[in-house]
Amino acid sequence: MTRAVGWGLVGCGDIARRRIAPALRDLENCELVAVSRADAARAEEFAKEFGAKRWHADWRELLEDPEVEAVYVATPVHLHAEQAIAAAAAGKHVLCEKPMALTAAECGRMNAAAEANGVRLGVAYYRRFYPAVERVRAILESGEIGVPVVAQMNAFERFDPAPDNPRRWLLSRRRSGGGPMFDFGCHRIEVLVNLLGDVTAVKALTGNALFEREVEDTACALLQFGQGAQGVISVTHAAREPQDTLEIFGSEGSVLCEVLNEGRLRVRTKNGERFESHPPHANLHLPLIEEFARSVVEGRTPRVDGRAGQKVSEILEQIYAG
Repeated sequence: MTRAVGWGLVGCGDIARRRIAPALRDLENCELVAVSRADAARAEEFAKEFGAKRWHADWRELLEDPEVEAVYVATPVHLHAEQAIAAAAAGKHVLCEKPMALTAAECGRMNAAAEANGVRLGVAYYRRFYPAVERVRAILESGEIGVPVVAQMNAFERFDPAPDNPRRWLLSRRRSGGGPMFDFGCHRIEVLVNLLGDVTAVKALTGNALFEREVEDTACALLQFGQGAQGVISVTHAAREPQDTLEIFGSEGSVLCEVLNEGRLRVRTKNGERFESHPPHANLHLPLIEEFARSVVEGRTPRVDGRAGQKVSEILEQIYAG
């Protein structure tokens, strides 16, 4: 890298504090220039904590900053489209939190705005950069487990936030778009599309097994991939036991990751069984942000671009349509 990209961070919530701002502060190819948060005092506090030069209560003011070359949109989902489109119109590159937007149509408008203004648009599906996922891709491409037949992913997280919890907005359909399938099922959709190719058919069930709320607490989706494999994604906010699995069964073997965020693989073939370890970076967002900054400097499409994000949102729409 010959220079650092100047960043503006829109939204200073939980994920921004734990992962995004630390990455923007620590990466050599990034500089955190400005942050925005509706509460001006908290915006100032956040900026000083992470070394940003400026802070704003109105995110629109951040877009006027000439030192801001790229914007990370880390707000609730219902704000993504408006903010990303405005940033693109201001000539800023945009890296947007997942899921990309409330609807595929909004994703389309975001992509159109980026293309019209000649800026890069990426979506924060950071599991694309997991060494374990890249290793699974290499195993599939090698033919070691034969033709992929069935893929399964479980994502279970007990989530029942109190009324004053800052993540309570995830239970509002208007703001979040949906429950666990929308929030973190989208990550699993992206992983399987990345590994197995385009989806040609979707069947799904969404419902409430435990909690009375306006978004589902449990959902299962069955995906048909164009090359023949089928995938099952199961997500829930209601189970006590956490799950974060990836399993792919092929005609000649299988690969299993019991905890994707840890990266330990078990590979079984006719030649026996072996175990591999491919842990992710301690800051899960950092490789994603680093690669996006490189794409800005190099003038190329980021690895997880707006079209990839829109593809996931199109599948989500099919899931919620039943």
